[in-house]
Amino acid sequence: MKMKFRTAWLAACCLLASVTATQVWAGDAKDASSRKASTSAKAASTSKASTAKGKKASAAASSAKSKSAAASSKPRTRTASASSQKATRATKAVASVRKPVEPASFSPGVRSFGEMYGLHHTEDPLALRSSVAYVLDQDTNEVLLNKNSQAVLPIASITKLMTAMVVTEAHLPMDETITISQDDVDTEKMSSSRLRVGTKLTRGEMLHLALMSSENRAASALGHAYPGGISSFVAAMNAKARQLGMHDTRYVEPTGLSSQNQSSAQDLAVLVKAASQVSLIRELSTSPEYQVEVGSRQLQYHTTNRLVRSPDWDIGVQKTGYITEAGQCLVMQTKLAGRKLIMVLLDSAGKYSRIADAERIRKWLLSNHPTTSATTSPTPIGTLDSKLKPTS
Repeated sequence: MKMKFRTAWLAACCLLASVTATQVWAGDAKDASSRKASTSAKAASTSKASTAKGKKASAAASSAKSKSAAASSKPRTRTASASSQKATRATKAVASVRKPVEPASFSPGVRSFGEMYGLHHTEDPLALRSSVAYVLDQDTNEVLLNKNSQAVLPIASITKLMTAMVVTEAHLPMDETITISQDDVDTEKMSSSRLRVGTKLTRGEMLHLALMSSENRAASALGHAYPGGISSFVAAMNAKARQLGMHDTRYVEPTGLSSQNQSSAQDLAVLVKAASQVSLIRELSTSPEYQVEVGSRQLQYHTTNRLVRSPDWDIGVQKTGYITEAGQCLVMQTKLAGRKLIMVLLDSAGKYSRIADAERIRKWLLSNHPTTSATTSPTPIGTLDSKLKPTS
């Protein structure tokens, strides 16, 4: 009995041990499975995190690379732009150096002295386009027309009348040969000339071309051929002006290309009167055309004043002038209705306006009694006279 009980107890113990072991193993397996799942989940999570980090890192790297590329490309763009700008500036600089200088008389936007100082707004009974007009009876000194006659302005090639006065009074041989040199080439207005460097003409021929067709190189050559050279010639021009009482007049060169050659209409009337006393100046200034032989070539020149050819005019002395600073200019000694009259027109606006103004004045004078003083236009503005006077 005891044996049976012990055997049953042992069997129960074995069964219990077996069940316990099974449970333990199942728990261990479950724990292991759980641990494995947990490890797997952790691994997956880690993997996902790594992937996310990788993506972020990749995106960051890509962004950094893009920024780096942009940063690296940006300076290159600025450098290229700066280089391009430098190249453009260099091109402009070269262009400005190579571009020929235009004469002031053709420069757009440049105004004459008369325009700058408002002289064109001065009214007169004839509605003249010239900002300065002065008509004087040569014998009686009666002023028939007066518009801004005291204003001191650039006179352009009217200068050549004084050039002729100095040449003729020096009693230099008119048949002496003079050569056009590089010094006679206009470097201020870059004006053209058919008298090339090396051209040889007589003094008389040079004077003829200077007075009749306003040849600048011819006038310059006359100054350089003067005893003592160009400086002595200019000094003689100014000395003659003082001698004649032309106190508002100043010369710096013999052609009139410089705007520093300045005078007033009243002074120029004195010069015209003096020039009319010199037969050679009368003859050459009113010559309609002239031909000179230059080497194997024949050069034909014509007067710059078409009124010389007109049957309506009896002109004793004349001279035209034009640079932008001076406008269109014209001085003449003429006979109208039995009177010797001196006309001065300065700073006329328009290519043909000085001729049109002269015609208006002629018709106006003929329509009035020749011995009666005409009603004058407004007098010159005093403040402008002092501003425009040349310095000595």
